[in-house]
Order: sequence, then structure tokens, then C-alpha cells
Amino acid sequence: MMEAMTSGVPAIEVLGLRKAYGPHEALRGVDFSVARGEVFGLLGPNGAGKTTCVEVLEGYRERSGGSVRVLGAEPGSRDLRARVGIVLQSCGTYPHLSVRETVSHWATLYPAPRDVDEVLALAGLEEVGGRRARVLSGGQRRRLDFALALVGDPELIFLDEPTTGFDPAARRAAWDVVRALRDLGKTVVLTTHYLDEAQALADRVAILKDGRILAEGPPDSLGATRYRVAWRDASGTMLERFTDDPTALLHELTGAALQRGEQLEELSVTRPSLEDVYLELTMEPVAA
Repeated sequence: MMEAMTSGVPAIEVLGLRKAYGPHEALRGVDFSVARGEVFGLLGPNGAGKTTCVEVLEGYRERSGGSVRVLGAEPGSRDLRARVGIVLQSCGTYPHLSVRETVSHWATLYPAPRDVDEVLALAGLEEVGGRRARVLSGGQRRRLDFALALVGDPELIFLDEPTTGFDPAARRAAWDVVRALRDLGKTVVLTTHYLDEAQALADRVAILKDGRILAEGPPDSLGATRYRVAWRDASGTMLERFTDDPTALLHELTGAALQRGEQLEELSVTRPSLEDVYLELTMEPVAA
């Protein structure tokens, strides 16, 4: 094993990452790191720069500036080919091979692959190992994508929108696979549009918009210093405000209501969820 694997170096280090397409800057000075064994979620609306960022990390796209190290090496270097697994939004397989044959074939491409039966079990494919790839359901095909990314026994796995189009049962099964990867000590970088998915799986998340990271940290702590105060006014409209000081805001609201001789119905104070924080940070301002 290389020294970088045991030296405590983060799995991914990104400093000042920039990527421009002509005059358009898709990434404008992005900084973050991913610890080994961590599930890291990259969130953001369409056009935020998530795909560009991940493609730079995977070695598919050249950066315009900044520093990037993946498992201690330059992205796309020969050293990383057997150490990184990638599950794209859409992956191609040989339709006439069985699931087992497909995974066995992929295993021959790596110097030290995982046992095929173990990989099938990890991906939840034991019962369909003899089935041809062309007749698999959408959820089963996605599990096969997972299996192909795992069979090389990578240290780092990129999952790009891994459950898009899944029914609820298939999504939960995919979540179990990601949790199993964490239990194996793998590092996972997850891009997703599903905030409940990020909340359930990620140890930390970064919210990206317009090529910049707006917030980063554990999903449950991003809104730790922000509170949501909600109430129903006299007209029956549900209102809400976000504040760092709920005591002062409650004093203001209740004082004003008392002066008007009104009551604040359904008054509540909660810390915002990841979805609340995400929407507050990424929502486009309403035009006047």
C-alpha cells in the first residue's frame, strides 16, 4: 500500500477549485475535504456545479485552477484506476450476459478484486445472479451498477444520483448498500437531489450554488444556530421567519400581537431541517 493510504491524508482535498467554460465560471473557488471512511454529500440545484466538480475529481475534466488531490494523487492518474469506483447516473452493461457473468468479467479487470459472491450479496443480487442483464428491473440494474463499482474493492466510490427514478422500496435498498459501504470503511461521495437521502446517508454535506459552496457540515448541524419560528396570523395564513435569536423574535411577535389584541395560533419554534437550510440558501429571489 502507498504511504498516502496510512498517513492520515484525507481521501479528497480540494482548494480553490475553479473551472471555466469560456467566460462562464462553473466553479469559482471551491474548498472542501473528505475524510477517509466518510459519506460526503454534494448538494445543489441544477447548474450549481456539482457534476463539473465530481468530473474533475474523477479525472474526466481538467480544472482551470486550484489544487485537487484524490487519495493523495492527481485525479485521473494511473494509480487511482483500481482504487476508485464510479456509479454514474446511467451505466452500460452487456445485455446478454447474466448478472454473475457480468460481475465476474469486471473482476478480471482489477488486480485484487472482491469475491464475486460477496459482491452480489452486498449489492442484493444473490437471487438474480443467473438472470440476463437485459431483463432486470430498473432497481436491479442499479444494483448491478453498484456491484460493478464495488468488485474492484475500491477505497473511494463516487455515486452520481444513485436512486433517481427508484420506487421507495428500491431507494431504501440502495441506501442499505451505501450504509454497507460505510461499514466496510469505504469513502463515498454522493451527489443527490433528494434531501432526505442526504439526511439519511451523509456524514457531512456541502451545498453548492453558482459554483460556490454556501454551507458545509453534518446535515443535522447546518441549521444549529438558526431557528424557524412559525405561526398562524389572524387571517389564517401560516407565516414563518428564521432567526439566530428566537427569544427576541418571540418577544417582538407576541408583543405586537398583544397590542393588536390578537393571538398567535400554532406558534412553534424549531431548528430547521436540512431541507429548510437548503431551500433558504438556494431559493432564487422573487422578482419585484
